[in-house]
Amino acid sequence: MSEITNLSRRNFIYQAGCAGCALTFLSSCAEVDMSNRKQFNILSDDFLYSRTFTAYENFKIESKLITGTAEYKNLLKIGYNIRDAIKAYYFNRGGKDPTNNFQWEFILVDDDQTKNAWCMPGGKIAFYSGILPIAKNDDGIASIMGHEIAHAVARHSGERASTALLADLSTMALETILGQKIPGGKYLRQFGLDLPFNRSQESEADYLGLIFMSLAGYDVEESYKIWERMKESSENGPAEFFSTHPSTNNRINQLKKWIPIVSSQYPAIG
Repeated sequence: MSEITNLSRRNFIYQAGCAGCALTFLSSCAEVDMSNRKQFNILSDDFLYSRTFTAYENFKIESKLITGTAEYKNLLKIGYNIRDAIKAYYFNRGGKDPTNNFQWEFILVDDDQTKNAWCMPGGKIAFYSGILPIAKNDDGIASIMGHEIAHAVARHSGERASTALLADLSTMALETILGQKIPGGKYLRQFGLDLPFNRSQESEADYLGLIFMSLAGYDVEESYKIWERMKESSENGPAEFFSTHPSTNNRINQLKKWIPIVSSQYPAIG
C-alpha cells in the first residue's frame, strides 16, 4: 500500500543517490528492531527529512484534503494511539525509541478512487478516502496505519536509497573497468535486486505493523481481513515475482501465522 500517487518514491531515491557525495554517512550496518533483520543504510535521517518534509508539504498544497470531519478526527486518534503505544513500549524497555526524532503528521486525501496509504520518513502519513471502505473499521485503519508507520520506523526509504546508490556506483565502476555498458543491466537490477528487496520490506512492515497495532490495543485479526477485502475489490494483479508487494494470498497466510506470536509477545500496553 505504500506506492505514492503523484509523488514518486523512485525519483526521490535517485535524487538522494545523486546527492550522496554531500552526505554525512552513517554506519552502513544496522539491525531492524523486533524483526532483527540486518539492513544497509548510509543515509542520515537529517538528510532524508530535509527532502521528504518539503515534498510532503508540497503534496498537501497540491492535494484536496479532508479536515475537521469525524472520519479525519478518527484517523488522527488511531494514528496518535499507535504513536503513543510505540513510545510507551520503548520507554518501558528503557531502550532507544526509533521515533524520537519523528515529526508526526496525518492527512486524509479526498480521493475515493485511490485505495492507498503511505508514510514518508519521519512519520508523515497520508491516507486516501478510497481505502477507508476497505479498512471498514477502527481495527482495519489501525492495521493499515501500523503497516505504514512501520516503513518509517524501519527506515525503509533510507535503506532503499542506500542500496540504489550502492548499486549505481558499483555498476558505474564495473562499466569503467570494462570500458562498456553492461548489457541488460537495468533489467538485472529490477528483477534481481529492486523488486525482491521491496517485497522483503513490505513483509517486514506487515510484521512490525501487526506489533504496533497490538501494542495499541487493536484487534490483530483484522490485519488479514482487510487483505481479503482488498482482494475482493481488486482485479487480479501481476505475479508476485513481477510485483513490489507480496501476493495477497501469501500476505494473508503470513499474517495468520504471525498473529499468535505477536499477541503473546507484544500484548496491548495499558
